[in-house]
Amino acid sequence: MNNYIGWPGTYLLRYLLSGLLFFMHSAHAQLDVDIAYIKLQQEHRPVLSNILPEPKDAGLRGAELALQDSNTTGRFLKQTFHLRTDISDNPEETLTQIQFRYEQGIRLFVFDLPADTLKTASTWLAKASLNTGTTDDVLIFNTQAKENALRVNQCIDNVLHTIPSRAMLADALAQWLTEKRLNKWLLIKGSTEADHAYAQSMQRAAKRFGNKIVAQKQWSFDTDLRRLAQKEMPLFTQTEEYDVVVVADELGDFGEYVLYNTWYPRPVVGTQGLTPVAWHRVVEQWGAAQLQSRFEKLTGRWMDSKDYASWLAVRSIAEAVTRTNTADTNTLKQYIISDKFELAGFKGRKLNFRTWNGQLRQPIPLVHPRSLVSQSPQAGFLHPSSELDTLGFDAPESQCRLAKRF
Repeated sequence: MNNYIGWPGTYLLRYLLSGLLFFMHSAHAQLDVDIAYIKLQQEHRPVLSNILPEPKDAGLRGAELALQDSNTTGRFLKQTFHLRTDISDNPEETLTQIQFRYEQGIRLFVFDLPADTLKTASTWLAKASLNTGTTDDVLIFNTQAKENALRVNQCIDNVLHTIPSRAMLADALAQWLTEKRLNKWLLIKGSTEADHAYAQSMQRAAKRFGNKIVAQKQWSFDTDLRRLAQKEMPLFTQTEEYDVVVVADELGDFGEYVLYNTWYPRPVVGTQGLTPVAWHRVVEQWGAAQLQSRFEKLTGRWMDSKDYASWLAVRSIAEAVTRTNTADTNTLKQYIISDKFELAGFKGRKLNFRTWNGQLRQPIPLVHPRSLVSQSPQAGFLHPSSELDTLGFDAPESQCRLAKRF
């Protein structure tokens, strides 16, 4: 009897939903949106620990999942998104690919490029748009370059950053250390340019949040730590007493061997140990488990920070297209940089872009390989407009004024 009573209501609900979807579908003209994904495949020098190498398709698969997610919704609105992918290990060929996509009429770009190539490519695109009489008709998303300078004084027109800057990562970690009263740091850095940049961000964060670096050391040895870490690392970390060891080793050359081998039995944080990241497989709250599951089904592996940054870039485009019902680049740019734009990023709050430097505001998970420990900004770190702006460079600290040029 109950089934009989429920039967008409069930079909009435389905009928109403079908009518609503039909109305939404018929109210929009067909819209095809082309997005170019450009990746420069970089070869890294060998390191002592290759236990967890970065997947070669990192970044790309995040963009592909975002395309899939966007088309799932878009088909009801007659919106279809296409990803045009170019991958090369040659910077000159990468620039040629970008030029080709621009000549095809594509104006939306997701760049998985190092900072120098990103700047060269954006300069070429700016000149190309000027030559066609449509100044600044491109929109670029940076999903790889974490350089602070791109957000402070080397400001690039038409570029939005979905990857966090090193300053954002460092501030996220420093807030947690401050909250835990781990105020005295031993800072160890590697020899690469990236390691020095990470260390500089941690130095800035220490000063910003009232912590003290009691000693700094640079790892410049070629010792096989797989055999000698227990002997070498305690001597290397012997210095004035510290509360925590902060490691700057982005490639993973030595950092994994610092853990549990320090002179004082202290926690290790930074690029190894407790690590600030854009994304990690252990993030499961706020609906993130569903995103992780979809990504694993698509790729057979876990999503990492580069995948997440690319996913955010494509989803930002799709969200703007859905809200404005247009693929016009300038309209999309104005909407994305406005306070109307909000992106669901599975981090517990809506995400949007800073109007001065194009950086995506986002919480930063603090993780170790098997657990989410915390997420910054930490409670008690306040800001006049958004606590997320306690991470990285706030407007008074940056020379960029992107909104005025958009």
